[in-house]
Amino acid sequence: MKLRSVLTALALVLGALFAPGVGVLASAGEAHAVTKISHATATSMFRSSGITWSSSGGCSDRNNPTCTSFDQLNLATAQGAQTLRSASGCALNVTGGTETGHAGGTYSHWNGYKLDFSKYTCLGNYIKNTFTYIGVRGDGAPQWRSGAGNVYADEGNHWDVTFYNCGGC
Repeated sequence: MKLRSVLTALALVLGALFAPGVGVLASAGEAHAVTKISHATATSMFRSSGITWSSSGGCSDRNNPTCTSFDQLNLATAQGAQTLRSASGCALNVTGGTETGHAGGTYSHWNGYKLDFSKYTCLGNYIKNTFTYIGVRGDGAPQWRSGAGNVYADEGNHWDVTFYNCGGC
């Protein structure tokens, strides 16, 4: 009976250590449960940090690719944008959120992990001088990784940022 208790306790400990998003094996590359926020919550957070946003369609409908929507954005993504704004001191304008029309995948815009930012000299200099260049993406976009593990890709006319976490918020 004692052996069974020990084995049960060991299984619980190992389960906690190896659970996705928890314990010692969690990393920026592993998907785990995230907190989703509404468009209204995200815009309130952005407004409080001086982050602007724009939409080519002048709308926020998640199902319209010409809109810029923050519905179902990960809380950590919004916090990551706030961290980027405060750490860089640069103006940030979000041009792409969770709306349809972006590439798919686990760490996609639709799933709340990515934001697109307007290209400004200040932001580009901050990314290139602060983060580590990690080579080009499959589509040819040069990439930089922050110390927190978030990835910044220069897509030519905007920055495509994958926030795996809030960047030290």
